[in-house]
Amino acid sequence: MIRIDAVWLGVEPLDMRAGTEAALARVVRVFGAAHPHHAYLFANRRANRVKVLVHDGIGVWLAARRLNQGKFTWPKDAGTTLSLTHPQLDALVLGLPWQRIGEAGVIRVL
Repeated sequence: MIRIDAVWLGVEPLDMRAGTEAALARVVRVFGAAHPHHAYLFANRRANRVKVLVHDGIGVWLAARRLNQGKFTWPKDAGTTLSLTHPQLDALVLGLPWQRIGEAGVIRVL
């Protein structure tokens, strides 16, 4: 298993034809660098496909996921990048509303 210490989400769409080199170039352009043990996620324009690039400290891994029905919950106006927790990542790749996981989903006052 690859260790992932931080998860970053790029809001701008990525062409899903992009290979490892193009995805790595996007990570460097958007995030400034590809840090070891960090994962970087991008979706296509329709948000029914995602790609994740992971730097494992030696090289990079690129994986893709596609939903046959529906869309991934993807932010539209959140700036250019967001940080996610591991539970939020787990919800996102399943197509669930990941913004409600963790502190964002806590009900404090009725």
